[in-house]
Amino acid sequence: MTKQIMVGAVPVGGGAPVAIQSMCSTHTDDVQATVEQIHRLEAAGCEIVRVAVPDMAAAKAIGKIKEQISIPLVVDIHFNYKLALECVAAGADKVRINPGNIGSEDRVKAVADACRAKNIPIRIGVNGGSLEKELLAKYGKVCPEALVESAFGHIRLLNKFDFDDICVSLKSSSVPITMKAYQLMSQQSDYPLHLGVTEAGTPTMGVIKSAMGIGGLLALGIGDTLRVTLTADPCEEVVAAKRILQAAGLRQDGPNLISCPTCGRTRIDLIPLANEVERRLQTVTKPITVAVMGCVVNGPGEASAADVGIAGGNGFGFIFRHGEIVSKQVPQDQLVDELFREIERL
Repeated sequence: MTKQIMVGAVPVGGGAPVAIQSMCSTHTDDVQATVEQIHRLEAAGCEIVRVAVPDMAAAKAIGKIKEQISIPLVVDIHFNYKLALECVAAGADKVRINPGNIGSEDRVKAVADACRAKNIPIRIGVNGGSLEKELLAKYGKVCPEALVESAFGHIRLLNKFDFDDICVSLKSSSVPITMKAYQLMSQQSDYPLHLGVTEAGTPTMGVIKSAMGIGGLLALGIGDTLRVTLTADPCEEVVAAKRILQAAGLRQDGPNLISCPTCGRTRIDLIPLANEVERRLQTVTKPITVAVMGCVVNGPGEASAADVGIAGGNGFGFIFRHGEIVSKQVPQDQLVDELFREIERL
């Protein structure tokens, strides 16, 4: 089990539930736009949010943002240690840095001292795209071993200044490299791990890469918090993260939809039916499994683990609960309404 850190009021590691993170796409110095986006992210299920701090104007906005939000705020710092000090003073809940790119050791010490004084953890963010030149020369390429060695170098630097309230990420745009790096890190340390596949892409491919990389690690028992990175509205990252956690069996915050792929036995227009059920389930909060099956022969049996479901026929269908048919010969245009009446009874 990993050690536990506290990001604001959210525990990370130590057996705590895997926390969902995202990052604002707004300019941080635009306080109103940033706060509005954070509120949308929180409503979508985000539990920790990060903002970029590229300059002092962004750093000086942190306090104003903190006053108007309720989830923990992480600041993303590169190169300028004074930005980290400003954010810590303003009440940031966690600092994400790469200790190797903010200058001399006395500057690293200044950040470590400031964070220690306020019990603020630091995430060491190792990224395949910004590995140290000496590690690239040593290994000849970006590889899992190089990412892990980079992480331990940064850890030693913070430990040198009596700082160990640390979370680690080892991200690459390559799913295999990312997964292997996290596996190696989990074997060699007990620091909490922030999972992610960086630069995953648009939702079409990015969700697949993230589901493989993040979901694969979660299935192995590795990972304490995560961010799905997508070239999209960050709320889509949160939705994808929730679905990955559901698929990994780590969350049951709301309904889980299962549906068959259709085959030659299907005699009902199943695809729009499944899409409509998925759309209407967005407002359901019950932790239930709902099935949409295309065949009355195998549907209830194959989906017997579902709490409730539809099994289609030729222009009609059945409603079933735990594999037992409860409504027969329901016309197709009434199936979804009848299904949701059954869901209300659960």
